Amino acid sequence: MTIAALPPHHPIAGFDDLGLTVFVTTREAGTYGFPESGEAPEASARWQALQRTLAASGAPRLASAKQVHGTQVLRHEPSWEGWVRHPGADGHLLSGVGALAVTIADCVPVFLAHADGPVGVVHAGWRGVAGGILAEAVRALETTGHPAAGLRVHLGPSICGRCYEVGPDVYRQLTGLETHRPRHIDLRALLGEQAEALGVGRWSADLDCTRCDNDRFFSHRAGDAGRQIGVIVRSA
Repeated sequence: MTIAALPPHHPIAGFDDLGLTVFVTTREAGTYGFPESGEAPEASARWQALQRTLAASGAPRLASAKQVHGTQVLRHEPSWEGWVRHPGADGHLLSGVGALAVTIADCVPVFLAHADGPVGVVHAGWRGVAGGILAEAVRALETTGHPAAGLRVHLGPSICGRCYEVGPDVYRQLTGLETHRPRHIDLRALLGEQAEALGVGRWSADLDCTRCDNDRFFSHRAGDAGRQIGVIVRSA
């Protein structure tokens, strides 16, 4: 489905036949991030404008959260209208009409959709990958009768393995391997391996890198304070 008047964005293919709109905003859209303290009226205005655009296209609700680099995945029932921002979580699942969003700037936006209807999105930085946030989302869907074999997963624009270097402790938590020096690592590759191990029916990944393509995306490693969002939408 094509939604009119979306902010400048990078479209995600592979979900059209399920009637979904999936995208990541770009630098041109401006930042959707909030500071740790204080107000961010311009970011709030962007969120509100996005919610109005989605509502006009048949998605009357939008859920987001403060990203805390954990593994909590919230399950939403379609029982509200407007935009809600939860105080701390890194994943969302929705069983009805509406939209879900995560804020990113190098971490991986992971989009999930089941052939039977539920959709989801998670924010996966290294802590989320190491802690198993993808498994949390997949298992939450399975407990509601939606097995992994019927699930599609897409790993959106994020920092690539050539750009992402981590220290020995982080490398060990991600891989289980010992090293005595910093190493490069590809979070999308690790998430793909996890998806296969979980029995996900189909997964894919973007090649776009937030740091390599820093003219299009905000990147924390490149020194940006701005944040883009990854959004999945099911309209009526």
